[in-house]
Amino acid sequence: MSAIAIAVISTGGSPRPILAGASMLAQVPTDSETTDLCPSPALSRVQSHSVVAGETLESIATAYGLLPITLLGMNSAAQAGPITPGMVLRIPPFNGIEVSVAEGQTWQDLATVYQLRADILFEVNGCPAAVPAQIFVPGVNWFSDIATVSADGATGGTTDADPLAGYPLSEDASILTAFGWQPHPERDELVFSSGVTLAVSPGATALAVGEGTVAYVGEEDALGTLIVINHALGFQTRYGRITNPQVSAGDRVRTGQPIATTTPLSDAGATLYFEVRTNSELGWVARDPGDYIPALAVR
Repeated sequence: MSAIAIAVISTGGSPRPILAGASMLAQVPTDSETTDLCPSPALSRVQSHSVVAGETLESIATAYGLLPITLLGMNSAAQAGPITPGMVLRIPPFNGIEVSVAEGQTWQDLATVYQLRADILFEVNGCPAAVPAQIFVPGVNWFSDIATVSADGATGGTTDADPLAGYPLSEDASILTAFGWQPHPERDELVFSSGVTLAVSPGATALAVGEGTVAYVGEEDALGTLIVINHALGFQTRYGRITNPQVSAGDRVRTGQPIATTTPLSDAGATLYFEVRTNSELGWVARDPGDYIPALAVR
């Protein structure tokens, strides 16, 4: 059987610093290249942070471009009470949680449990020959049972307001192209999509999915008009294949605010290309929008 070629879609690339980004997944390797091409396991990149006076869980999370709930999940001591000076916190490279793997569990078993693609789990954890006893699961959807702890020690069921609480369109949309590896429609290869392509009716409005500041409005070769919005806690969203932008760089936007019109493909429909990215040491790293906006999840 001939090998399948692998390529990567450059959907959000740009020479502008604000648009510099990296796909979370490396190019799919051959067996002999796995070690060289896969990223270091996420757990090997966990840092330590010693809490100093005046810091809060929220301020530390913001400094590292993470959600406070991520730090709670990685640090059991932080769940027991307010953080105090001298406490050492484990800081992962991006949002997610460390989990124990039961004997005999496969990547597909874990993918089913955490509603993620098996190949994403495999590569985030360094492409090991066997499933490790401890793995890192990226995303935020499985933290609902962890209570937050305020500075005075009071607990609650949720963290600060979700920075991506909205939906990117004025109407429900179907997903034409999902996030991740996809078969190329014309060539015998796989390509990586760093966002989702949504199908809507002509004239549908693109909406900001959260409060933030417009970082960029301009033209891109692959996406036509592109709007980039920076949100709290190190999140960024990108909206491509749009027309008639209603915002400019530097504008503040609110959740649900109209920002542009979708580009018609024909009289029958239009599309929106939408990305979620998070700020990290790798740059603006593409994430699965379905991990943050349940209506965009492919299950």
